[in-house]
Amino acid sequence: MSNLRDSLAVQFHAESGSEPVEWAITDALVGYEAAVAFMEARAKAIAAGQAREMVWLLEHPPLYTAGTSADAADLVDPDRFPVHQTGRGGQYTYHGPGQRVAYVMLDLKRRAPDLRRYVAALEAWIIATLDGFNVRGERREDRVGVWVRRPDKGEAAEDKIAAIGIRVRRWATFHGISLNVEPDLSHFSGIVPCGVTQHGVTSLVDLGIPVTLPEVDSVMRTAFEEIFGPTVRVDAPLLPSHAA
Repeated sequence: MSNLRDSLAVQFHAESGSEPVEWAITDALVGYEAAVAFMEARAKAIAAGQAREMVWLLEHPPLYTAGTSADAADLVDPDRFPVHQTGRGGQYTYHGPGQRVAYVMLDLKRRAPDLRRYVAALEAWIIATLDGFNVRGERREDRVGVWVRRPDKGEAAEDKIAAIGIRVRRWATFHGISLNVEPDLSHFSGIVPCGVTQHGVTSLVDLGIPVTLPEVDSVMRTAFEEIFGPTVRVDAPLLPSHAA
């Protein structure tokens, strides 16, 4: 299956002389509103040249988010988990334990002010990460995200393993990607994930690959550096202890 995004250059390094991207991991569950507040502040500082680029890896407690294209009819069970309206692109998605969320705060002015190329680079990052576990992830022209074929479910069956939802302000990015490592897949049944009814969702563990989040993080970092350039490990952001 060909895809126009396949033809886009996925090398997305910053201009020469740029500092490495800060790479942070939070081990405890992070409330959604606290994460968004941090991202918005950091993206504003990046756009102003007052902060370095950052990738922040975390997990959320179970929740649903509604992107700017969300259809209210796709919220099947509105009382199941908290629902957060968000400014990222896309429709409804689920976040929860066992899912690796990577919030990506980059300065596209120092890379390429091209949103299609940026999305293609994020997809390439996920695909390279999956390749590290011998899983073939694929793009689809009519659906953003990364998909895996499921011949065990039928000839044309495929499931979504990773979602992408971004927001850009003054060419500074925030929000990012979510990769299903070992979430409770039944939690997706409260929504129509990303508005797609004809396909399901899966995870690395669901595909028979028993991996841990730290193992995934290591592969993600290597794959990220190949596409976006060097990183440097930093402490996790300090958030208000009462934030939810």
